Amino acid sequence: MKNENDIRFTGTVDHIAVKCDDLEKDVEEYKRLGFTLETLYEDWAMMRDARGFGIALLPPNSKHPTHLGLKVETLEELEAAAARENRPIKPHRDGTSSFYTKGVGGNAVELIYYPEDYGK
Repeated sequence: MKNENDIRFTGTVDHIAVKCDDLEKDVEEYKRLGFTLETLYEDWAMMRDARGFGIALLPPNSKHPTHLGLKVETLEELEAAAARENRPIKPHRDGTSSFYTKGVGGNAVELIYYPEDYGK
């Protein structure tokens, strides 16, 4: 059995980020599926379902990689995980902070922290 020191990081699945060809069209299609628009920029959009699960839409001009987003509850958790992964934390224009690292099979994983005042 693994001990706690072997665990790289933990978090709750928050979102997946997928490529899209037409951001505006895909935002409207996800709305038709019952998602709401949380954030919209020229290079990505975040859609949320009724339970809070997110789909980040990445158009061709997006600098973000496709990834699985895991949410941590505190900035301290994010800082500790970033230190273990030897990755810098980046603050984002929407108020969140995160870092990307390699996950299983080399797929990108983003660990993200939402401050208490996020979305207010």
